[in-house]
Amino acid sequence: MSLKIVVLAKQVPDTRNVGKDAMTAEGTVNRAALPAIFNPEDLNALEQALRLKDQYPGSTITILTMGPGRAAEVIREGLYRGADNGYLLTDRAFAGADTLATSYALATAIRKIKEFDVIIGGRQAIDGDTAQVGPQVAEKLGLTQITYAEEILNVDKEKGRITVKRHIDGGVETVEGPLPIVITVNGSAAPCRPRNAKLVQKYKRALGAQEKAAITKDGEALPYADLYEKYSYLNIIEWNVADVQGDLAQCGLSGSPTKVKAIQNIVFQAKESKTLSGSDKDVEDLIVELLANHTIG
Repeated sequence: MSLKIVVLAKQVPDTRNVGKDAMTAEGTVNRAALPAIFNPEDLNALEQALRLKDQYPGSTITILTMGPGRAAEVIREGLYRGADNGYLLTDRAFAGADTLATSYALATAIRKIKEFDVIIGGRQAIDGDTAQVGPQVAEKLGLTQITYAEEILNVDKEKGRITVKRHIDGGVETVEGPLPIVITVNGSAAPCRPRNAKLVQKYKRALGAQEKAAITKDGEALPYADLYEKYSYLNIIEWNVADVQGDLAQCGLSGSPTKVKAIQNIVFQAKESKTLSGSDKDVEDLIVELLANHTIG
């Protein structure tokens, strides 16, 4: 039994380094002003996909991401760890998308991919923290969803069922759902395995069309150009709105009813400290103080 797995991944700005230039005048994140990283919980999701591939030989993993040309780095990182291929949704028309427009674009791309058993992604991205995209993709595709997953326990393709352990308030629960299905994974799930040295050597020159264009824009020759003709897996596939038959009115800013008002980097600093003895009176006084300033209660 083999599975066709799609991993939804996102290149996000490193929100640990938010500065005054982190937001554009249009109310969108200025991604060029921040270092870009692989969204952490998407890496947890990738690990679950890789474990399924290990468990069910013949399974394939496709990375699907949306962003500018440099977002191809997310696909390379997936390939370095064991993914088989990837698609980059990239078009100026996709820019400025909120969760509704993002999920629409991803859903149209998944329909173009056609064959899939499991769609898996991180619970949320650190640049938005909404946890909406995965569930919205499921709704747009008319699929069952399992959220807050920590481990995929079993897949029975003959019966068309998957068993997942998910984290809930106060504990965990084991649930079962039908294939195909959308699963979103918590950051508390197993961390992603490191890059595989052989796969890094195989895919280190994999590039998307925009990356190639950036190298050759000043008349420079594309290094190792013959490799891209000889080895198709080094050519990262890019899709625009037309390629996925998307509706421009539902993409990017046009399809985004929500806008970011402001982005701030807030650092909590203690102005004073207090040492408690652990006596009943000190504990009671602390509770009274916390209730009075509405920290609790």
